[in-house]
Amino acid sequence: MTRYVVRRLLLAIPLVLGVATLAFLLLEFAPGDPATYMVSPGMNADVIAHIRTNFGLDQPLLVRYLKWLGSLLTGDLGYSFSTGRPVLSVVKELLPNTLLLSGCALLVSFLTGVVVGTLQAAYRGSVFDSVSNVTLLFFYSMPSFWLALMLILVFSVYAHNAWQWSVWLPVSGMTSMDYTQLAPWHRFLDRVWHLALPVLSLTLALTAAIARFMRSSMLEVIDHDYVRTARAKGLPERSVIFRHALRNALIPVVTLGGLYIPLLFSGTVFVEYVYAWPGMGRAIVQAIIAHDYPLVMGTSVLFAALVIAGNLMADVLYAVVDPRIRHE
Repeated sequence: MTRYVVRRLLLAIPLVLGVATLAFLLLEFAPGDPATYMVSPGMNADVIAHIRTNFGLDQPLLVRYLKWLGSLLTGDLGYSFSTGRPVLSVVKELLPNTLLLSGCALLVSFLTGVVVGTLQAAYRGSVFDSVSNVTLLFFYSMPSFWLALMLILVFSVYAHNAWQWSVWLPVSGMTSMDYTQLAPWHRFLDRVWHLALPVLSLTLALTAAIARFMRSSMLEVIDHDYVRTARAKGLPERSVIFRHALRNALIPVVTLGGLYIPLLFSGTVFVEYVYAWPGMGRAIVQAIIAHDYPLVMGTSVLFAALVIAGNLMADVLYAVVDPRIRHE
């Protein structure tokens, strides 16, 4: 297992560099000059040229790329043009917020999707199975950014206008204005209250796909001989489903978890921007608009590393879910 993990990590290095190189080239050939975003209206050409020299933008493309690559190998991601701070400092500040949002969304999606898919397979052909299929397909077909806007209208604007009290949900930020003055327990509730809509925007579509996948996997497992043997021994149906069939049905879903990590990060880009969530996704959008090369490349490398780590984690979890699987 250790050799397998080390080999996967070594193979991930050129993939991360490839993602960083592609992001660098896309920004380089995009229209616009980052120096023009750092000056006030009316500044003359000499000021813009001085800014380009200070940030090394007047150097050839290959020279700038090799300098950035050398800094990356030493752990230095450079300085952000738009914030004037080290990229690593910006990442340390914003990454926990994105991991909190995406982690909660992934956890809720898998727990809900596995439970719903298992119940659908256990009660296949029932009214619950039919209604849940239609509901899941409805949410699965919605883009995350459009769903986020609809949730703002339903659970914040319309609910606030109709009831004028606690059903109102915050639509921006991750804390209230008086967050620092609240007691610890109320801080936790305030953070959960602000997480409600962003997490719901991400989880509805993910839960729909996971539940559909789980249902198909359970239907393949539930008719196997060992499941019928468990029923023949007189075990309760709940024990047969959740103790015998579920564990083997989870193996394909673990694969889905590794594949959904890049989709989840791409979803956080739009959701964070819609809800003004101070995370990496929102920072990427702002950095792309401002042609902030170091920040875009630094976050791209980080996201690529997180996606690779997620897929590696999914491969390792195979052996946890099914002891018969061993990576050699």
